[in-house]
Amino acid sequence: MRYFFTIIFLILFAFPVSANLLLDSDLDGVPDKDETGVYYTDPYNRDTDGDGYSDWTELNFGFSPHNSLLITLEENDLDGDGLSDRMELKFHTNLKNKDTDGDGYIDMEEIDNGYDPLSTEKIVLKKRIEIDTGRQNLKYFLGDVAIKEFVVSTGKPGMETPKGHFKVDYKDKKAWSAKYGLWMPYWMSLQNGYFGIHELPEWPGGYKEGVDHLGKPVSHGCIRLGVGDAEFLYNWAPMGTEVFIY
Repeated sequence: MRYFFTIIFLILFAFPVSANLLLDSDLDGVPDKDETGVYYTDPYNRDTDGDGYSDWTELNFGFSPHNSLLITLEENDLDGDGLSDRMELKFHTNLKNKDTDGDGYIDMEEIDNGYDPLSTEKIVLKKRIEIDTGRQNLKYFLGDVAIKEFVVSTGKPGMETPKGHFKVDYKDKKAWSAKYGLWMPYWMSLQNGYFGIHELPEWPGGYKEGVDHLGKPVSHGCIRLGVGDAEFLYNWAPMGTEVFIY
């Protein structure tokens, strides 16, 4: 029996492994292959940044294992390329290398221009927009990565925003709605102008609907965005961008 327990002890402790049987030299819960190829932490030190918290703990609570200060992955930019560590992880780029694919363009620059930061070829990643009418938010994606989300206002009861799959088919920086007698800044038409995405509307007398309308279904069917958000999305989304509304 004594030999049995000795063998069990050796199996469990003589070889550093994680719960999923992958090599975990520092026994911090993060496999060596992920430490070296995903998070770029030290596989032989359970606390890479020396702040008293293991790499596993920091990663699972959304903090950077590379910063001894209590900094989130969204706030940290290990390689200083302008892309947060959180976004680097989403795009599978190298947290310690500004130019993951070595093509002469930093990762953030490629993503800003819609290119794949993992390829030396000029591969354009597909853009799309998703709108959740239940949560009253809009997310925009580059490839499979959700970049950011905005609070919106969709159609009020009786004038609900249509759901389905659409494409941006026309754009106008300041469109006029003859039906409702108001301006729709940064207009992106869906379904040939039947409805669209635009900034909070402006009335001819100068009144502009306030941000307090955002997050509530109060529009005539369009998707309203706040000041700044609408202009950004207008410039980001080219004609033909797919829009999914649910």
